[in-house]
Amino acid sequence: MTMPPNDHEEHSGLTFEVVEEDQDEGGKKVRNKGIYLLPNLITTAALFSGFYAIIAAMHGRFEAAAIAIFVAALFDGMDGRVARMTNTQSAFGAEYDSLSDMVSFGVAPALVVFTWSLQSLGKIGWICAFIYAVAAAFRLARFNVEHDVADKRYFTGLASPLAAAIIASMVWAGFDNRIPGREQELAIAIAVITVIAAFLMVSNFRYYSFKELDRSRVPFVVMLPVVLVFAIINYDLPIGLLTVSMVYALSGPVATLWGRLRAAKASPTQG
Repeated sequence: MTMPPNDHEEHSGLTFEVVEEDQDEGGKKVRNKGIYLLPNLITTAALFSGFYAIIAAMHGRFEAAAIAIFVAALFDGMDGRVARMTNTQSAFGAEYDSLSDMVSFGVAPALVVFTWSLQSLGKIGWICAFIYAVAAAFRLARFNVEHDVADKRYFTGLASPLAAAIIASMVWAGFDNRIPGREQELAIAIAVITVIAAFLMVSNFRYYSFKELDRSRVPFVVMLPVVLVFAIINYDLPIGLLTVSMVYALSGPVATLWGRLRAAKASPTQG
């Protein structure tokens, strides 16, 4: 017996039927295809990790909460690659990934740092945490709008997973070294760092994305920082992750300032 043609036979990703509604040229709504299972399962794992980070923080397990955010970042880096490798990209997957990122890299870091430290500042503390969450939402929305036209070599503004890495590694390092995050002076410093991370997400600073890096021909001068990073992380994992994420976060403003200084020197002086 002849089987009806399968719209997904050319794809290697598993699917299950979920109705998507699209507009055809006549303005009528039509039933569209199902969604792909494999990449969206990975996105779900990232979402679960972010959700778990919130639960762990509520129970005072801040090390587990921070690790969960990093696990979410690993899954977030996998889902898109898996979708491209298996030719299973979809509009649904892109939207689902963005919503997952909002939980894992927006809400979760804000609640984790608030529970560990910022709540001691009262209203100021939760306002700072909320500013971070709002900035993550703005950053993700801007990425979705500019994704097709942006220069793939750079991110505009600090990517939300990197901002989350700053917050998570800061909490992890503080908790691991028994630093009292709720002490007034330290909580103020943490609030400032949280707001700066939020500002960098919505800024226009450009950050190198490493998406077009030729990994088969890495210059020798690049190897030294890579070895140094691995040495720092091997010595103290949370401190190493905090150092690396901080350096990357500063690379955008520093590169912008350096570019402006070079442009000012290159321009002819006005008489």
